[in-house]
Parts: sequence; structure tokens; C-alpha cells
Amino acid sequence: MNLVKSTGTFGFYTIISRLLGYLRDVLIAIFLGTSLLADAFFVAFRIPNTFRRLFAEGTFNAAFVPSYTSELVASKEKSQLFANQVFKILLFSLFFLVLVIELFMPLFVSLIAPGFTNDTDKMELAITLTRITFPFLMVVSLSSFFGAILNSHNKFAAASAAPIILNIVLISILFFGNYLNDDLIYILSWGVSVAGLLQFIFLYHFVKKFYVIKLDFKIRITNKVKFFFKKLLPSIFSSGVTQVNILVGTIIASFQSSAVSYLYYADRIYQINLAIAGIAIGVVVLPQLSKHVFLKKKNKIINIQNKALEICMFLSLPASAALFVGSEEIISALFGYGSFSEEAVVNSSKALYYFGLGLPAFAFIKVFSTFFFANNDTKTPFYISVISVALNISISVYYFESFGFIVIPISTTISSWFNSLLLFICLKKDNLFEFNKSFFIRFTKIIFASFLMGIFFKYSILFFENQLSYEHTFKSFYLILTVFLTLLFYLILSLTIKAFKYNDIKLKY
Repeated sequence: MNLVKSTGTFGFYTIISRLLGYLRDVLIAIFLGTSLLADAFFVAFRIPNTFRRLFAEGTFNAAFVPSYTSELVASKEKSQLFANQVFKILLFSLFFLVLVIELFMPLFVSLIAPGFTNDTDKMELAITLTRITFPFLMVVSLSSFFGAILNSHNKFAAASAAPIILNIVLISILFFGNYLNDDLIYILSWGVSVAGLLQFIFLYHFVKKFYVIKLDFKIRITNKVKFFFKKLLPSIFSSGVTQVNILVGTIIASFQSSAVSYLYYADRIYQINLAIAGIAIGVVVLPQLSKHVFLKKKNKIINIQNKALEICMFLSLPASAALFVGSEEIISALFGYGSFSEEAVVNSSKALYYFGLGLPAFAFIKVFSTFFFANNDTKTPFYISVISVALNISISVYYFESFGFIVIPISTTISSWFNSLLLFICLKKDNLFEFNKSFFIRFTKIIFASFLMGIFFKYSILFFENQLSYEHTFKSFYLILTVFLTLLFYLILSLTIKAFKYNDIKLKY
């Protein structure tokens, strides 16, 4: 497997999905802004979308891929049997979960958005919309099962391309926003569930080569299946701790008007980079790393881990620097249109600034957790994640009354750096990771290149200051131009000082 090329494949489709997601959110910002309708829709969309991220973005892989890979090494028949038993249990469990939540939706929404309880209209709207979007949870989780099988066979394109379907469906609906008026949010909500079903069909078309559904009501819970489900819950929580923290933030932010929307738009920006710097690397590394751990090839393990961490830093550190120096200009250029006011730009950019400081930590969590998962250890990241989430909640709740919504990205960043540091300490303590000779040289060069890139980006923003102002009609064009020039500068500099080598693209692991 070529780590850089596989990450590139996964990252390419993920970037396409994120860019379409950005277009979707621009249209939502234009039609809904940060209004009551926007808050209600974002709560309804946040829940199934959070589960999509928890299952689809490497978290389900964390428990499934090592177990499935070990069965696959033994024989194809064993892997088929194992996969089918897991699929049936998932199907029946998810169906029951969705049914129960649908029946008790008022209670459920009051738990995830307690701040809405004082506003009857907003609460009733959120309940209705969440009822419509919630079936998405079931089909997207089953789609993630298909994606995990494809990833286990080192097939990353289809699974990473599947989320594009959701964005295409929602964008298609939003293009008729002027004609739909208040019905827009209802049709958008139906679009979420329909898109989930289309994703399921799309991925099954590709997975049939490796796995065919054999549905019956006979469920055999073997030791292997037990072991998988025993790992699943800890892996969902630990690998998806950033998403859990964001969900916690949404719950707390519901007590402040428009705060849910501010956090949502900020979240959309840094997630674009996180999708490649953390999620893509974790997903791509896991199958091969699990195989080498199973075969006890220590040199291969060390090489993959160091290269994964290098790529993670190479992608996340410059992005963090860019968000640090240009968060307001980025939010303004991307969302500052229509109903999205200048106040909304300022507040969303404050959230993005603090999320940006935590971006490398978010990515490190994904990569470090993958090292544990490859060794069939989901408990250690789980315990660390529980402590991290508890720290996040404590800071957010204690300071929310004094500082408002801005404490949420601050606490998320603090708890995430704490999480990543503890993961690293435990990896070293358990002898699951060690640096190779070239790592620190590359690390120093990446830090240097990222620092100079940040300076270049800052001066580029100042050069286009007037064109990037809130009032300017074509500010998005100048942001894209600035980002392109900065990226070109960073790549040329990195290749010149050998922070990244062209030969890395050809290396196989």
C-alpha cells in the first residue's frame, strides 16, 4: 500500500465532499442565516450528522477493521461469516434505536437542546425536523459498515465519495429556496434521510465484490463477534471524541440565541482540514497497520506510524496557522452574504479562531487513537476520552454564564490538547510507538515552513484588505486567490527545505 497516494485518494473525495458541503452551507446561510429556523434545523441535522461522523469517519473502522482483517487473513469464508453476523446485529439494533427515539423525540430533543425548552415554537420545530432526519442515522451507520469492508481491502475511493451524495441532494433542494419559503427546512430535512438511503445503495453496489448480504433472523454471537462489539462502543467514543465535544458544545450553546449557528459555521471550516489531516490518515493507515501488528513486523509498524504522524503535522500545522491569522476574513468571504450579518461573521470567526488553535490536537487524536486500535486496544483511548469530555463539560458549564458561547471552542481546544498528550504518553508507556531517526528533522522543517506560511498568509490578507471586507461582493474570489498563493508558497518551501519529499509519494508500506 502507498500511504501518501491512498491518503490522497481518500482526501481528494473528502475535499470534494467538504467543498460541496461549503456550498450547501453558503446557501443555508443565505436563506436561513442565524435565525430561529437555522438553529432548529442545525439541531435536527447535527444529531444524525454527528452519528455519520462517528461511524463513517474512521470510528467504526477502529473496531471492525482489525477483527475483519484477522478473519480475512485466516480465510474468506470466515470473514464473510463474521461480517454477516455483525451486519444483522447492527441492522436490528439500529432499527430498534431509531424506533424508540422517534417515539420519545420530545424528550430526546429537550436533552440535546435544553435551551430550546423556553421557546415553544423553536422546540416544536426542532422536534418535527429531528423526527424527519433521524432515520438517516440507521442507513448511514450501515453504509459505514460497507465502507469499513472496502477499506479493509484497501479500497478507499467509494467510501470517501459516498458523503458527496448528501451534499448534492441538499444543494439541489436549496437551489429552489426562493420558491419553497418556510417549507425549505422541512424539505431539507427529508432530503437528509433520502440521501442516507442513496448512500446505502451506492456503497452496496461496490461492496458486493467482497460481501453479499444474507439476511435471516438467525443470529450467532461468536466470540469474535462479542469481541468486536465489546470494542465498538469505546472506539466510537474515543475516536469520535472531537465530535462528542462538538455535540456537547451544541447542547450548551442552545441556551444562547444564535450560538448553535455560530458554532456550526465555524465547525464547517476547520473540519475541511481535519478530514484529511486526521480522519483520512487514520482510515488509510488502520488496515495495513493492523495487518503488520498481527504479523508482528516491527519495522513496518514504526515506519507507517512515523510517516502517518509526519503527514498529519504537514497538513494540520499550516492550516492552524492560517486560521490563527485569518479567521474573520475566512468566515466573511465564505459565509458573509444574504441573511448572514456582519455580527454573525464576527462571532463565528471568534469560534473558528479557537477551534483553529486546537486543529492539530484534533488530528493527533485521530492518528494516535488509530495506533491503539491497530493493537486491538480501544479501552485506553476510551478512558482518556471520558476524562477529556468531562474536562470540556466542566470548563464550558462553569464559564458559560460569564463568557457565553465562546467558551465552548476554547474548552474543546483545551480538552483536545490534553487528550492528545495523554494518548501520546500512554503510547510511549506501552511501547506501542517510537520515533525513527528522521522524524525530528522533518518535524523541525514542518514547523519552520508552517510559521513562514502563516506570515505569508497574513501579509496576503493585508494586501487584499479592501477586497476581503464584508461589503465587497467578490470577496470569496480574493480569499481563494490568497489561499492558492499561500498553498503554493508552502509547497514550494516544503519541497525546497525537504519538509516533504517527492519520493514519499512512491513509498510503499
